[in-house]
Amino acid sequence: KNERGQNYDNRPYGLANETASRNLYPYGHPYSWLTIGYVEDLNRVDVNDLKNFFLRWYGPNNATVSVGGDVKPAEVVKLVEKYFGNIPRGPEVNPVVVPPAVLSSDRYVSYVDNYAKLPLLLVVYPTVPNYHKDMGALACLAQVLGQGKNSVLYQQMVKKQTALQANTFSSLSELAGEFFIQLIPSPGKSLAAIDSIYRNSLDSFEVRGVTDEDIAKFKGGIESQLINGLQSVSGKISQLASFQTFTGNPNKIADLIKMYQAVTKEDVMRVYNEYIKGKGAVVLSVLPKGQEKLIAAADNYKIDSSKYDAPDYGYTGLKYTKAKDNFDRSKIPGNGANPTVKVPKFWRKDMPNGVKMIGTESTEIPTVTITITIPGGHILQAKDTAKVGLASMFASMMNEDTRNYTAEQMAVELQKLGSNVSVSSKFNGITFSIQTLKKNLDQTLALVEERMFNPKFTQDAFTRIQKQRLQGFKQAKADPAAVADVVFAKLNYGPNNILGMSEDGTEYTIANLKLQDVEDYYKNYMSSKGVKVVIVGDVKQTEVLPKLAFLNKLPNKKIDLPAVDAKTTDIDKSKVYLVDVPKAAQSQFRVGYATGLKYDATGDFYKSRLMNYALGGDFNSRLNLNLREDKGWTYGARSSFTADEYTGDFEFSSGIRADATDSALVEVMKELKGYRENGITEAELKFMKNSLGQRDALSYETGFQKAGFIGRILDYNLPANYVDQQNKILAGLTKQQVDAMAKRMLNPEKMNILLVGDKAKIIEGVKKTGYEVIELDVDGKPVQKKAF
Repeated sequence: KNERGQNYDNRPYGLANETASRNLYPYGHPYSWLTIGYVEDLNRVDVNDLKNFFLRWYGPNNATVSVGGDVKPAEVVKLVEKYFGNIPRGPEVNPVVVPPAVLSSDRYVSYVDNYAKLPLLLVVYPTVPNYHKDMGALACLAQVLGQGKNSVLYQQMVKKQTALQANTFSSLSELAGEFFIQLIPSPGKSLAAIDSIYRNSLDSFEVRGVTDEDIAKFKGGIESQLINGLQSVSGKISQLASFQTFTGNPNKIADLIKMYQAVTKEDVMRVYNEYIKGKGAVVLSVLPKGQEKLIAAADNYKIDSSKYDAPDYGYTGLKYTKAKDNFDRSKIPGNGANPTVKVPKFWRKDMPNGVKMIGTESTEIPTVTITITIPGGHILQAKDTAKVGLASMFASMMNEDTRNYTAEQMAVELQKLGSNVSVSSKFNGITFSIQTLKKNLDQTLALVEERMFNPKFTQDAFTRIQKQRLQGFKQAKADPAAVADVVFAKLNYGPNNILGMSEDGTEYTIANLKLQDVEDYYKNYMSSKGVKVVIVGDVKQTEVLPKLAFLNKLPNKKIDLPAVDAKTTDIDKSKVYLVDVPKAAQSQFRVGYATGLKYDATGDFYKSRLMNYALGGDFNSRLNLNLREDKGWTYGARSSFTADEYTGDFEFSSGIRADATDSALVEVMKELKGYRENGITEAELKFMKNSLGQRDALSYETGFQKAGFIGRILDYNLPANYVDQQNKILAGLTKQQVDAMAKRMLNPEKMNILLVGDKAKIIEGVKKTGYEVIELDVDGKPVQKKAF
């Protein structure tokens, strides 16, 4: 129930897919409801229903086991035989035959969303199951129509500013598939108007057709996507298991590559005509409360359940037959020794112009990942907070037109290469993130150079992005989790400190930015001094250095970043700060404070994270076991210590069922107090050492994971063996050390407590907890000096 509340009921547009599916498929079809079910179903079932479900479906004859990693196959087979070989077969599981979704005309349906601030038009066409021969052509059609800046709907709707978003995607499952069109109109546009515009856009697509370039970029992207999916062990074994389960061929990837590479222009137009053109679809209007007049068309469809004949799923007479074992299944096998973590070997190079490079070679798959970070970012606005959000706007503009390529042309070239190049901002920098197949590295870096040195800042792009940002702020204010994150930072650092300000800015600051501000940022802060480059993948140092020579074109000038006031707000005693989001099904909790601890690899920050593990850093932590497993109030509850080179924070976070808000608050503070006063148990300490030691072995698999690891070495000038030092600290950690850290870092009497939820539902209970309650608005400003 809590998962449903957090992921569906308490989120803008959270019920859109459920509503569309309910109206797309015949009543009783397995896809006519979401896997999570409805609250009434969850209220109705009991433990016997769960047992029967396991007995009916969880048999070895309906399971696939896939194992990958640093293992010996013969030993794995023995273990599988030991633990699974004696389990009796379950009932036979035969292929399911279900009626298809057949729509003779469009089904217009709607609902009012209490959380959405902007209307949404969701159009869903029924298509085909996964691995159908048209799978590849439908994926290509989705890309041509509504994926990326060169897509038909983006060009016809977003770029012309009639829509804020216009996306399409093909979603295929075991029994059926859907083709989705998602449209959010620009302010002032009704869904009826958007419905008409998107249909006109499809007409223009028919005239345009599918081009050779469309096919080339689709095939390039698919090749890269399939290869990148094999970077991690989990990626490999997940694909093997999925292919075996649904096709009977664990090596299905080879067939998929052939299928995708065989897609033609004619195939794409054929599936358009077969599944989209003139076909019936569910046309769903999601309407913000008070904006019901924006509906696309009056509802014209009602679900007919009169002809439903519930199938016999075979639950009658099921009996549990215990496996005949020569070992005790109630005893969980112990862990092996913590593996020696194989951290990437790396090289370093400092260039004369101030660029610092670090890299590691990995030849497992033919890909290369590069990040280039230029100092600056959000921190620059510490000296002019009226322009907070400028770095984020600048990064967005750097993803637009250049002097020699429109944004659409750039996207086409990258897609044909199967490469990704994006520019983003962070607190203290602007980062160029690059991922490419090795064979396309030179061409990709040429496009990076173009983007870095030849941006064409246009007023049209600036205005479009600005409008999108401003509408995004309105939407975020209806999302309790987003509100909680923004307000909690202000509580910890104060409303006028750059550390407490969102990197996205505010409605006020973004509305007042000008194109000239973006141009000035580029002129003033693009410099080689302090640039950090991280290179990971199938490329040697001697190969890649000449390819990055274009970085020498960056101006060699010193950029003075403003000093950051990391002074935290004084907390004389813990208080509750309440933000009202009417009708919220859950209350978002944030409890904590700004610790002031800067990042370190082996000092107090690292040890604080170890201390927190048993409290709230793991699924089996005290907070999660209490609030989720024991009380059933939340889908998940965690606490964490975070830090960077400026400061750090401690934060508990969770979405709690609204009617349990006051009780949960008492339990959270009780757990914090109990852990501080009584410390960790020996059993928890042992579990932590085993868990963290095992988990770290999977921390450096993918390109971006490796880039993050060696990038951290560069950022904080860490020794090459810092992971070994951490392992020694972990192995030698004592209860006394953990307890001392808990007493030092956890004081429940001096923490900020933020609750974002339905004031009408929760206020009376919260007041009874004894805390002073201060009401804030969604921007974190006091509604009045003292509300209660």
